[in-house]
Amino acid sequence: MKYDLDYFHKLATDILTTPSPSGFTHLVINKIQQYAHDLELHCYQTKKGNLIIEFDGIHPEKTVALSAHVDTLGLMVRSINADGTLKVVSIGGNQPMTLQGEYCLVHTRNQKTYTGTILSNAPAAHVYENNNKAGQKMEELIIRLDEVVMTKEDVEQLGINHGDFISIDPKTTITDSSFIKSRHIDDKISVAIILTLFKAMLDSGQKPLHSVKFVVSTYEEVGHGAAHLPDHIDRLIAVDMGCIGKDLACTEYDVSICAKDSSGPYDYDMVSELIALSQKHKLKYAVDIYPYYGSDASAALSAGHDIKAALIGPGVHASHGVERTHLKACENTMKLLHAYLTEISI
Repeated sequence: MKYDLDYFHKLATDILTTPSPSGFTHLVINKIQQYAHDLELHCYQTKKGNLIIEFDGIHPEKTVALSAHVDTLGLMVRSINADGTLKVVSIGGNQPMTLQGEYCLVHTRNQKTYTGTILSNAPAAHVYENNNKAGQKMEELIIRLDEVVMTKEDVEQLGINHGDFISIDPKTTITDSSFIKSRHIDDKISVAIILTLFKAMLDSGQKPLHSVKFVVSTYEEVGHGAAHLPDHIDRLIAVDMGCIGKDLACTEYDVSICAKDSSGPYDYDMVSELIALSQKHKLKYAVDIYPYYGSDASAALSAGHDIKAALIGPGVHASHGVERTHLKACENTMKLLHAYLTEISI
């Protein structure tokens, strides 16, 4: 199978650089919907904002669902300080120590956008004795707006208010050595992986064995992304980042197969099939346990869906921080998904 890597790079860069913290995903969902239309795949949006992309299979009586989430970590305006800076609250599991100095966008309810910088509330080394300790907690972070504001009233005049979304500059870079560096690789890179796979199959005239529904979820980072699934799903593969560190086997070049996360073990048969396919096709892979992880498959199972479920994805370093993966991990993930969709009969 030949994969269009120029398409992959363009798609990944486009969606990685489109703001989409959980609850503010309409901009990127609309872009992905257009990519699906360009591939002539039928798709629709659910009431909660998830996008369902359909790929007809040879045997349509069974359906395999794939999921990847496009919502990201972010912030929200908690309140406005008297000096015109903003207090913030986290959307999802941010690491406050990685946010200091990052550029951001404030998205108002009247469709205006303002730039700013995330700082600690003791940002000057020449002024604050505790400068090197501040900023370890969300309540110690502020937004410095790039506007002439001196008071709370000045900020309110801009249309900024409590509850406005704040997106964090992802600083997306693809290096000559094929590393992808960016915030929010978790999990936008998996959306690019799956659509690139679909394009390759369509270009070659190949169909999956069973019908496929690709669920692009929008609330995974806050726990309920794929809690609702379309009817008649038999199996679900959540495609999300593989973790790296501590005693884990996964690297930035592997496709990760998760045997168990915080929600419990994944389906024995599916995990075994994924391992066997990785070995058969000589893919670089790792099997790991993620004790502080939950996925769209976790949400679907917790919601009561009677499905088999598994979790795979490219190895990603520094999760929920300034993340990095490699093209090899993405390719290994594409190849494993292709093998599963075309070789496993359910």
